[in-house]
Amino acid sequence: MLDLATLAAGDRVQHELMVRQREDKTTKSGDPFVVLTLGNASGTISANVWKEQVNAISTVRAGSVVQVLGVVEVYQGKRQVKLTAPPRLVPTRSINLEEFLPRAPGDPTALWRDIDAWRTAMASKRLRRAVDLFFADDDFRARFEATPGAPRGHHAQIGGLLVHVVEVGTIARAAAATMRANVDLVTVGALLHDIGKVEAYGISAAGFEETQAGALLKHIVLGSLMLERKLRALPDGAFTPTQELELHHFIQSHHGQPEFGAAVRPMTLEAELLHWADQASANGNNFVEETANPELFPAESEFSVKKSWRLDRKIWRRTDTWD
Repeated sequence: MLDLATLAAGDRVQHELMVRQREDKTTKSGDPFVVLTLGNASGTISANVWKEQVNAISTVRAGSVVQVLGVVEVYQGKRQVKLTAPPRLVPTRSINLEEFLPRAPGDPTALWRDIDAWRTAMASKRLRRAVDLFFADDDFRARFEATPGAPRGHHAQIGGLLVHVVEVGTIARAAAATMRANVDLVTVGALLHDIGKVEAYGISAAGFEETQAGALLKHIVLGSLMLERKLRALPDGAFTPTQELELHHFIQSHHGQPEFGAAVRPMTLEAELLHWADQASANGNNFVEETANPELFPAESEFSVKKSWRLDRKIWRRTDTWD
């Protein structure tokens, strides 16, 4: 597989890539051209198709896999492929989707071991029951393991949601132990807070995208709806009304502020710790990936050449390793 992240000016591209996005545009003089965002599991790169070749790609759409021939060049600090021939469609029957979409590194089995160890160690039968509403369900586990953490941004990978939730749980549990909070309760919040992403995000040939439900309701609302359906299927008295509200509160408050999607700010110590653990996982992943982003750090740049849209700031990649 071509490693798009390491391509430099002058490198040749003679590979199959997936069209993640197609933008039809016109030049100032009115001539048509197309900007293709091309990608595989290692990242993305753009290519311009000029008017002489536009008709040759009339059937190319987001999700198409094409044979790309060209040379990498840098224009205004951004890498792109200068095509030497129009991209040619590859028959869909020969496509392995996993080759073209990013996948979370590592073995998901190890992540499930962490989750199941947390479940097993819970002293409260009711807290264990709350987690098991979802995480004892094999069908849910399979869907959860395949879901990205986001369509774009942090943990935007197949399996990214599983990685993110284990990171959040690990951070929140450590913070709860330090602050003498209820470790099992914050663990339940960590495991349930993003369950709505299973219904909010989907995977297609073009990459990761919001589902119809995700676009209309977003993952926080969907998570509470999923939880409510499970709760209503239980016998009366399985949880007290207050306990049910607290489970919903974890989901509804974990974004911290209403302007960031939260219905309410965290109102308990455990909910507050969950919020910051969620932020630490998301922004930590953003830093890890953005410091390796060749669009931000061409050649041997120490500081990013522009702001990271994911972090809303320029960032520094230290040159001293502290050895």
